[in-house]
Formats: sequence, structure tokens, C-alpha cells
Amino acid sequence: MPDEQDQLKAKLTELETEHRDLDDVINALTEKPDFDQIKVSRLKKRKLALKDQIASLRDRLTPDIIA
Repeated sequence: MPDEQDQLKAKLTELETEHRDLDDVINALTEKPDFDQIKVSRLKKRKLALKDQIASLRDRLTPDIIA
């Protein structure tokens, strides 16, 4: 199933990029003295959801090792 693995790796890369981009956006917003707390909160929730999706994909890509 190399095709499925390639798709998962591509999706993982996409999610990791979005996660990093959100981090940059959040940092830029919070540098302003009057930043929108609700917007930052929503972005942080999205970032957390991405982190969960990334972890799930990494688990699917890691082969099960029987000890």
C-alpha cells in the first residue's frame, strides 16, 4: 500500500505546514497591544486540532512493532 502511505505523508506535510503557519499568525497577532482575544483563541483551537490530526497520522504511518 505505498500509494496510501504516500497520501498519508502528503497530508501530514500539509497539516504540519498549516500548524507552523498558524503559530506564526498567532505570534504576530499577540504582539499587537490590542489584539483580538477571540480570534487568537479560535486559532489556538484550530492549531490544537491540527496537532491531534498530525499525531494520528504519524501513528498510522508508524508500523506496529511486536516486542
